[in-house]
Amino acid sequence: MAERPADGGYVFKPHERPFMPGSPASPDHPALRKAGYLLIGVYLALVGGFTNGLLIANLTTLQGHMGLTPAEGGWVTVAYNMTNACMSILLYKSRQQFGIQRFVRATMLALLLANFLQLFDAGYRLELVARGVSGIAASGLSTLAAFYLMQGLPAKARIAGFLLGIGLGQVAIPLARAISPLLLFDGDVANLFVLQFALSLVAVGLVNMLQLPPGETIRSFEKLDLLTFPMLAVGVGLLCAFLVQGRILWWTTPWLGAALAASLLLIGIAFLIEHNRANPMLHTRWMGSRALLKFALTGALVRVLTSEQNFGATGLLSATGMVNDQLVSYYAVLTLATLAGALLSIARLDPTDLRRPILVSLAVIAVGAFLDTHSGLRTGPMNLYFSQAAIAFAAVYFMGPMLLEGLLRALSRGPAYMVSFLALFSLSQTLGGLAGVAALSAFHTIRTKAHLMVLGESLSTSDPAVAQGIADLAASLTGMMTDPALRSALAGAQVVREAAREATILAFNDVFYVIGAASATAFVIMFLRWLYDRRRGHNPLARELEALQKMRAGNE
Repeated sequence: MAERPADGGYVFKPHERPFMPGSPASPDHPALRKAGYLLIGVYLALVGGFTNGLLIANLTTLQGHMGLTPAEGGWVTVAYNMTNACMSILLYKSRQQFGIQRFVRATMLALLLANFLQLFDAGYRLELVARGVSGIAASGLSTLAAFYLMQGLPAKARIAGFLLGIGLGQVAIPLARAISPLLLFDGDVANLFVLQFALSLVAVGLVNMLQLPPGETIRSFEKLDLLTFPMLAVGVGLLCAFLVQGRILWWTTPWLGAALAASLLLIGIAFLIEHNRANPMLHTRWMGSRALLKFALTGALVRVLTSEQNFGATGLLSATGMVNDQLVSYYAVLTLATLAGALLSIARLDPTDLRRPILVSLAVIAVGAFLDTHSGLRTGPMNLYFSQAAIAFAAVYFMGPMLLEGLLRALSRGPAYMVSFLALFSLSQTLGGLAGVAALSAFHTIRTKAHLMVLGESLSTSDPAVAQGIADLAASLTGMMTDPALRSALAGAQVVREAAREATILAFNDVFYVIGAASATAFVIMFLRWLYDRRRGHNPLARELEALQKMRAGNE
């Protein structure tokens, strides 16, 4: 059945009707209203990105403010990701069942609730609840932003609006890092919470001032959904916990194995039930096809490779003694590079050749990572501007083509397959990002120990050069203390600390090398396949492109 327009009298023309249940209609808006939709869409996309960006940028500060252990800080990250990863499934079916306006109200309520709870600074447990609700709100905001942007663009460019909404959400992550020192100039974490709540209040006001057009509803939920979705959500949540806490507590912690086993069991049972349903929520046969598995693995691989930025470059700068206040210009550069990647990805989008941007991204990541393999103790933000800006650009440049490929594959099968696509894409991106950081962190820890052992062998006090260096350091402490034994001990400890820093940085160089080598290998494999298809004149998405043409024709 269809939702009635706000005025109760307007009847949508055929080309204005929603493309599928759960989406808003696309009336012929006047220019001023289109501009309003466009600006609101940009604002909502940035607010959605800030929901995660401010958490990533200030997790260490939040831990110190609340007196949390690293493991407790890890649970804050888990709380956000476990809800964010699966909510696209539930929210999509909710839009179909209850209509677009109820979806908007639910998203805004979640956003307000999450940020309102944090205003009270009521402790760790409430923070976990707030971050879990934030994951739900962020998932809804990315979709809501895309809908608003699509309303503000011509019919032929509406796909670009969908992609822009996702891209702008990524821009907000480095932007959050750039502005965080300004918010924390007085050391008061409450400034972050006040900003988030203020942003959410403005968002609520904007969506009420200019509402989305109504859409159509269908009966979407079935009884078995109430069984399979919770099982899938809990399984994914346990998997997020395994990936986050594994690198903090280390992988030999006994309960991590139990969490992983339970996760695989729950996800497996949920997929088994879906596989045998007459009207499944997730089309497992399609999701398990060769084309879709390659799509998901490619998306996860690129997300793993771009994890180098969140873990490698940020960790390297921390190891060299840099703090957030010294990295404002660095993250401003990354913000501009991310924005350029999002815009150029859309401007250069060619539905007949969606693999080329992915090849470009892999090549750029490889070059950027290899450039950073010569980092040292004196490496600063300016030394990383070019390489990390290139990786930030590539991290977003591939997303437009990836999203469009998945959309085409889903739409060619019918609107019912959109849930499966959203689940596959969201899980590949969330779990790919967490797995990337987890794998790089484990590799870095192992390589740090290896480098420290090598350096330790060369730091024997029987070596005249080492002994002389320690003696010189001890002599420099003469004015501070009179005990020669204490001076010598402090000098030796300082030498050990410097060796540990050197080992840490050498391990980060190893991380950069692995990322560069993996990106280059993936590029070669995908390039050979792309070249083979081009020479044969074969387009792997030929059938899906027909669906795109029909979609455009229906919207015109």
